[in-house]
Amino acid sequence: MQFPVSIPFVEHLGFELIRFDGGEAEIHVELKPELLNSFLVAHGGLSMTLLDVVMAHAARSVQHESGAVTIEMKTSFFRPGEGRLRAVGKLLHRSATMAFTEGHVYGADGQLCAHATGTFKYVKRLPAAGREIKSLQRRLDGAGSD
Repeated sequence: MQFPVSIPFVEHLGFELIRFDGGEAEIHVELKPELLNSFLVAHGGLSMTLLDVVMAHAARSVQHESGAVTIEMKTSFFRPGEGRLRAVGKLLHRSATMAFTEGHVYGADGQLCAHATGTFKYVKRLPAAGREIKSLQRRLDGAGSD
């Protein structure tokens, strides 16, 4: 299944969208050496990104025309993630502008590795084509200012 919008970072990590419907989403990722920490298990940042993305997709699965941006997220880790990771996200409650979700990451052995709750804000999708990326840094010498 294709992700509904292109997310270059998610594509780079190799996430696979398995389910995206009715307030639920499921995403898998195969661990590669560059996704591991110094203990040779899933890096915590990978698990948190997986949870963030699966919860956002659970929120969006009932409102496809909108994007969902993270407002807050709390993550708890239980055991190392190894092998092919499976993340499941669920929409718990929504309002017109907000979504409240939870997500779980399971290791290849089916054991729970991490859990998160997250709050997302529904936003209009903005056109990306033709937009110019601007630096967040201001020049101190005044050059380039209008």
